[in-house]
Amino acid sequence: MKTSRRARMRKRHYSRMHKAGGLNLVSLMDIFTILVFFLMVNSSDVKVMQNNADVPLPTSSAEQEAVETLTVQVSGQSILVQGREVATLEGIETTGTRIAGLSEELAYRRSRWDEVPEQGLEITIMAARDTDYRLLRRIMQTCVDEQFRQVRLAVEAEVSNG
Repeated sequence: MKTSRRARMRKRHYSRMHKAGGLNLVSLMDIFTILVFFLMVNSSDVKVMQNNADVPLPTSSAEQEAVETLTVQVSGQSILVQGREVATLEGIETTGTRIAGLSEELAYRRSRWDEVPEQGLEITIMAARDTDYRLLRRIMQTCVDEQFRQVRLAVEAEVSNG
């Protein structure tokens, strides 16, 4: 039996409408490429310094972002450089302006540089709010004596309730 023209059109129309849909991979790849570049660019803006809970940093209204540099940390009874203990507060001489263990470690770190910039190397000091100023001054003087003249003090951002 021969099908009518109208029946053939319905059959063609029905088969066209009920096909499995195709996935356009080109546009999908474009979207994922843009997403990857967006995440790569924006993930580098986050600057978080490692901080222990036993070093309560002073709060400040400073607006500059943290910079990754060599870190000297005064933690409990120890002075740490990049997490490695170089001196204890009990073993520090009360006379003089330099701290021997810290000075040796900084001299070693400086020797790994080919050339020291004219303005000096960068260093960040993390010390608790209640750290004695005389100790802090001796740490800074030791850093300056070892060519680490760009000294930064780590602070916690002040939270504004406004």
